[in-house]
Amino acid sequence: MSGAVDLSSLKQPPAAPGTSGGGAPGGDYAVSEVDFEAKVLHRSMQVPVVVALYSQRSPGSVELVRTLQRLVEADGGSWALATVEAEANMRIAQALRVQGIPTVIAIAAGQPLADFEGAQPEAQVRQWLDAVVDAVAGKLEGTAEEAPEQEDPRFVAAEDALERGDFDAAEAAYEAILAAEPNNTEAKAALRQLKFLARAQQVPESAIQTADADPSNVDAAIAAADLELLGQQAEAAFDRLIAVVKRTAGDDRTKARTHLLELFELFDQAEPFVVAARRRLAAALY
Repeated sequence: MSGAVDLSSLKQPPAAPGTSGGGAPGGDYAVSEVDFEAKVLHRSMQVPVVVALYSQRSPGSVELVRTLQRLVEADGGSWALATVEAEANMRIAQALRVQGIPTVIAIAAGQPLADFEGAQPEAQVRQWLDAVVDAVAGKLEGTAEEAPEQEDPRFVAAEDALERGDFDAAEAAYEAILAAEPNNTEAKAALRQLKFLARAQQVPESAIQTADADPSNVDAAIAAADLELLGQQAEAAFDRLIAVVKRTAGDDRTKARTHLLELFELFDQAEPFVVAARRRLAAALY
């Protein structure tokens, strides 16, 4: 990571909770946008919290998570572990300025303290953890007043369904919230994120190559953009669709523009990269 990291957006009600997926290695340590504030930011007032961002597509990152699980269970509470599946929790990865997977970040007093990227041998991870614990010894003084508020059980039920990999049940849970509260922005955002994940996870890994080989294929460009966004390459996904808007007209242009606007809605609209992409889209249209 470079420069100051602003985690304030993750202290607000989550825009779109993700999931660690069924069978993920995170187990009881899994964290998403729904509980990041409680399990990471609040908890880091008492002990350093080691956030491990991984992908189930990366065996090395999965093994690193398992290593951290063994170590935290052996260390008796001197630090806490939070495992985050990056593909399902894009806003966390973006807020932490993650550049590669796996990335491990120690957070203390609500702020990043130290980090490393890439799989590491257990002995090296142990040495890094010991340094983190030593660095904050006697400096964290969180109190019970900082305990998080109880979570909304309706959202907990939806998150539980996501962790089981049951997208249909999660979608039904969010839609039930919206049926009772049509203006619930958290549920709306969560449902958008869920539908994106369900769609994007079905896109073949060859989609980007297919789109690059045939720039005139709008559907291929849309699929490629979804795959890029799933892989934390938001700006690449935006630029791909903006380029389609520039060179097309009629229904093809409308299709690309509509899909791009849907992707924008997955993010905080004040994010600089979203603001910049909207400007580029406006220039492409006019």
